[in-house]
Amino acid sequence: MNLNPLTQINLFEHKEVFNQLYKLSKNDTLPNKILLSGEKGIGKSTLAYHLINLVLSENEEHSYDFEKNKINPGNKSYKLILNKSNPNFYLIDVLEEKKNIDINQIRELIINLNKSSFNNKKRFVLIDNIELLNLNSINALLKILEEPNENINFILINNNKRVLPTLKSRCLNFNVFLTKDQSIRIVNQLLNDDINTIINNKLFDYYATPGKLLKLIKLSEEYDLDLVNFDLNTILKTIIKDKIYKKDKSIIEIIYSFIELYFRNNISSKNINLLKSYHYFLEKINNTKTYNLDEETLFMEFEDKILNG
Repeated sequence: MNLNPLTQINLFEHKEVFNQLYKLSKNDTLPNKILLSGEKGIGKSTLAYHLINLVLSENEEHSYDFEKNKINPGNKSYKLILNKSNPNFYLIDVLEEKKNIDINQIRELIINLNKSSFNNKKRFVLIDNIELLNLNSINALLKILEEPNENINFILINNNKRVLPTLKSRCLNFNVFLTKDQSIRIVNQLLNDDINTIINNKLFDYYATPGKLLKLIKLSEEYDLDLVNFDLNTILKTIIKDKIYKKDKSIIEIIYSFIELYFRNNISSKNINLLKSYHYFLEKINNTKTYNLDEETLFMEFEDKILNG
């Protein structure tokens, strides 16, 4: 199952936002600093890659198919981006072994942007997960955004996290969202299957974005988890005991959601102790995310006090 936004040649939703950006591009009024904000996993990066191909493939063979909202796999610009060799495209995201986008990545970007362009096309800088920029990285980035080099366009991806006003004010912000039905429709199209036969409907409210749903399906396939007749206690024990989250960081968010779902399924006004534990672990999850604390300590405590308690 391929979850890489770059390789999603079809844009199934977000047509309204894409049409707005298309018109701006055609009128040569596309902002050079765009912020796409919305929940993680709804296709903001996919939307960005389609916009980038729309602009870069203009006047090329196999250009972007706007009628079908589809990238042509034979397009030269697209192939170069796939091969990480397109001189008109630069990607910044948190490195696999890191928890933040650090200052060295921004410094490398500055060096790259100061190089002469190989052609007269626009150059795009896509910065994903901007909430993971640290303070030094943000300060360095702000200097570039204040006075960007000519013909350079920045697209920033924010996963509904707090963004510094100084950063947000420099961009034109587009709020991107999906309904539950749209998310399920996207997943069904990507899987060419009916998600109702794969995942219990009770989980939809917690995995209402295509990215999260697909990651959950991938997790179930890799570790033989029955998500149709799921027992939340068993699933949580399996994930935590086998430390699956250390093999794939994306599973951490799934565990957080499962923990919340576990409490919601079992909590009651009569069980005061469980209610206290619910608020306690919600605070611990929030602190772990905010301060980049060790997730293993949190998960082991939850297993010991709740699952085995």
